[in-house]
Amino acid sequence: MDWDRLRVFHAVAEAGSITHAGETLHLSQSAVSRQIQSLELAMGATLFHRHPRGLLLTSEGEILFEATQEITAQLNASAVRLRDNREGVHGPLRVTTTLGFGVKWLTPRLPKLLELHPGLSIELLLTEEIVDLPMRDADVAIRMRAPKQADVIGRRLWTMRTGLYAARDYLDRRGMPEAADDLAGHDLIVFSDKAQQRTSDIDWLNRESEAGHILRARLRVSTQFAVLEAVRHGVGIGVMPDYLSEGSDSLVRVLPDLQGPEIEPHLVYASEMKSSKRVAVFKSFLMDELARVSA
Repeated sequence: MDWDRLRVFHAVAEAGSITHAGETLHLSQSAVSRQIQSLELAMGATLFHRHPRGLLLTSEGEILFEATQEITAQLNASAVRLRDNREGVHGPLRVTTTLGFGVKWLTPRLPKLLELHPGLSIELLLTEEIVDLPMRDADVAIRMRAPKQADVIGRRLWTMRTGLYAARDYLDRRGMPEAADDLAGHDLIVFSDKAQQRTSDIDWLNRESEAGHILRARLRVSTQFAVLEAVRHGVGIGVMPDYLSEGSDSLVRVLPDLQGPEIEPHLVYASEMKSSKRVAVFKSFLMDELARVSA
């Protein structure tokens, strides 16, 4: 099958518009239209519904689009491997992770990585969303849980501890809890049930409450970083990973004998990227940093 026609089809399907696809491919609208018509004739099927708001894939078009997505991902991965083999560790590496981990843990360590590999550059995408690695929305991800996507490789990095933290000024106003039951009289900050990378909740505290007090959150947020900021500003006592408190004199560990839920960050990348030198050096760098921190 003619790849040029498939490439044009893929661009039109992604853009939902012949005009926009033509701009991306540097082709005229008439040239794009001819390619689509030729492909539909060869396939014996209508691939798009013509709609006033744009082009919509038919059921046959959706089947073909799934195939061109896989082909495009494979071609992109092959291009990465060829470039890595030719140039060594050189070029951009797109890394995605959560806002809290990216800002507080990863970013301060990046200068060391970039110094080790002068030809490497990092594009850091900080988001709570689970981006599509096989479709090359990013090259590598650090996620707060094991991956569920197909066609990816995941490696557990370490076990992250969580606990209760509060700002000193909050504790000056409200007092220091001496036992889990005392938390019933405090404002608690926890992860929202809607968080895409939800890592902790309030249930473990209820299990620790000997008197059976039901503890309720006054504030629920969708990111670890938001928990940190709420705690820092004295909103209440927050459930958050220990690493977020590092380097802060204003935060106090509350009820230190209470160990919160464990978080297991994973390094994740598409199977096609397993031979990438850039992924390899990033993985090696992470493991070295983790070994140094835990030493």
